[in-house]
Amino acid sequence: MAKYNKQEPLHATTSGWDNYEILDSGNAQKLERFGPVKLVRFEPQAIWKPALPQADWQNADAVFYIEKGQQSGNWQIHHPLPDDWTINLAGLTVQLRIHNSRHIGIFPEQYPSWNWIEDRIRSAEPTPKILNLFGYTGIASLFAARAGAEVTHVEASRSTVKWAQQNQQMSGLSEKPIRWIVDDAFKFVEREARRGNQYDGIILDPPRFGRGPKGEVWKFEKAVPDLLQACRDILTPQPLFVYLTAYDIQNIPFELYQWVNHLMQPYHGQIEYGWMVQQEKSAGRKINQSMFVRWYRS
Repeated sequence: MAKYNKQEPLHATTSGWDNYEILDSGNAQKLERFGPVKLVRFEPQAIWKPALPQADWQNADAVFYIEKGQQSGNWQIHHPLPDDWTINLAGLTVQLRIHNSRHIGIFPEQYPSWNWIEDRIRSAEPTPKILNLFGYTGIASLFAARAGAEVTHVEASRSTVKWAQQNQQMSGLSEKPIRWIVDDAFKFVEREARRGNQYDGIILDPPRFGRGPKGEVWKFEKAVPDLLQACRDILTPQPLFVYLTAYDIQNIPFELYQWVNHLMQPYHGQIEYGWMVQQEKSAGRKINQSMFVRWYRS
């Protein structure tokens, strides 16, 4: 059974890296720098007042606006921007772009998670097989492949998979074994179970709500517990890790811990849970961005 260390939730904190930082936050927004580009995006956790002068915010290249009471918003471009640009991330080259949502191709708060995954894989023998569900633009897949894993990357959006493949090529990892799959995560896991395929590690980064490639409706609270149970059938007898993240949901981290702990009861390992946190540069305030649970072999 998974061993739970009864401690307070962990806080995996990043204050950024050379090509990224939160310059300031407040009034439900954050001022970020991605390489040379400065953006203002919606941030409901930033309930305080900004620390920097208004002039710093007005100098942003683009601002994502969400009208009060609305779920979606729009970008307003203040300075000319390229269709896409790249930043360096721990030796990887990641392409970013402004399109039809506030998401631009990277979730910077996951930087500690990517490093953790890479470290677990580097210490594993022999070559582990890793499944990345809801893989988005492929950053976790690239960290895993660079560390020596054989990776299967599953994402429902064909255009996003192409974006991830571009990140692989630009990062000089084209020869690394990554299998790119456009599919519904749940259906893919069920098919892998029928085929008898198994994985040493599973990364799950599901959205709160979404649709699959054929219009399948996804609701986190209902779908994730069932998906985790399906994952049990594709884990190897001695799995390396399971990593689950969650954004903008009503559950608390301990509930996610219970889900993963139930999944991993047959195995010997340890489990941790908590928050992914970003720290701004201006006043050092911390923003809880998402929840995580990670089980790993002892």
